[in-house]
Amino acid sequence: MSSKLQAVRGMHDILPDQTPLWRNVERILTAELEGSGFSEIRLPIVERTELFRRSIGEVTDIVEKEMYTFQDKSGESLTLRPEGTAGCVRACIEHGLLRAGQLRLWYLGPMFRHERPQKGRYRQFHQLGVEAYGMPGPDIDAELILLNRRWWRRLGVETELELQINSLGTLEERRAYRDDLVAYFTTYRDLLDPDSQRRLHTNPLRILDSKNPEMQGLIEGAPKLLDYLGEDSRAHFRRFTELLETAGVPYRVNPRLVRGLDYYCLTVFEWVTESLGAQGTVCAGGRYDTLVEQLGGRPTPAVGFALGMERLIALLEGSHLARREPPHFYLIRVGAEAERAGVRVAERLRERFPALRLQLHCGGGSFKSQFKKADRSGALYALIIGDEEAARGQVAVKPLRRPGEQQTLTWEELLRFVQSQRLLQGE
Repeated sequence: MSSKLQAVRGMHDILPDQTPLWRNVERILTAELEGSGFSEIRLPIVERTELFRRSIGEVTDIVEKEMYTFQDKSGESLTLRPEGTAGCVRACIEHGLLRAGQLRLWYLGPMFRHERPQKGRYRQFHQLGVEAYGMPGPDIDAELILLNRRWWRRLGVETELELQINSLGTLEERRAYRDDLVAYFTTYRDLLDPDSQRRLHTNPLRILDSKNPEMQGLIEGAPKLLDYLGEDSRAHFRRFTELLETAGVPYRVNPRLVRGLDYYCLTVFEWVTESLGAQGTVCAGGRYDTLVEQLGGRPTPAVGFALGMERLIALLEGSHLARREPPHFYLIRVGAEAERAGVRVAERLRERFPALRLQLHCGGGSFKSQFKKADRSGALYALIIGDEEAARGQVAVKPLRRPGEQQTLTWEELLRFVQSQRLLQGE
């Protein structure tokens, strides 16, 4: 006997009882984006591997050991996207989208990383990415934070998330800091865990992000990047924090916040929670002012972030947003003529009221069995058509979850009844 087929480890189905929460959250997030001047872009999930090597960095964990990379039949190296920013920049350069100057984009979809699966960290996961181009000042940095806060308020999770911020300065400032950081950790090399020893001469800033409790004292004594910033970088960060304070956004400066990708500079931020255990970062991003030029475009300031959908969904499990909206009407039909009449009635109602949720019974069965299915559907009303009703051009309406008695209506009376219930206004 063959073994039972299962999903690939770390890649999960999102089942019908889960999708209402996903859809409701996506609707709230994207509506706020569209209302704030951001336009959607849809990107391929496969890109040339070189794109990620040039953007993310050769010695990052993602490129070194986490990417799903393969050769296609022509021998070209392709990679399932591990993040969205690089592909978005590639699309903007390829299609000349940055010629207009300022541009605000968003995208939503799956990303792929070959990591050890655990709660909140999967091999296929979903991100909503937001990117803004052509605006060098800290005002757009703050605008993205305010967008995030509007999300959290609408979703009811504002009190569960803390904003942490830092500045990485310019590339030159970071190089000077990197040299001193390497010198500091080299002095204590024997105290570094194996992962930090591996990163010491390849990506030493990531040592600061270590979650190893035995490393925390050593990391606390390390040089602080903020001490290496020049006046321009300091002014950018100072203005950014002033804007947050003006808008009443609480934040904490975290000098160990570095982000894991090479292209970041100046502002970096994370929204973190203590409600999800070790995987507490829900949304994170920052500026990447050199990436467009690095990938072949004209110098273009840029800032963006990615929201981890699985982690946000985990914060919202059990909320009202997880509730599936049941049908307004479940249409029962018993008899040959009734089956044909039922199709006509259902389609006429759907055309007249496009937002109406109407489930047409299919698969036959007795009146009793169909009525049980109508009740299990959660519908507010059952519409009932037998051969006699079909012959008279009538429909019986039976309340299932609203007060009232069963009544038999003509087509015109049914239209007036649907309108009178004000179902489409959510009442």
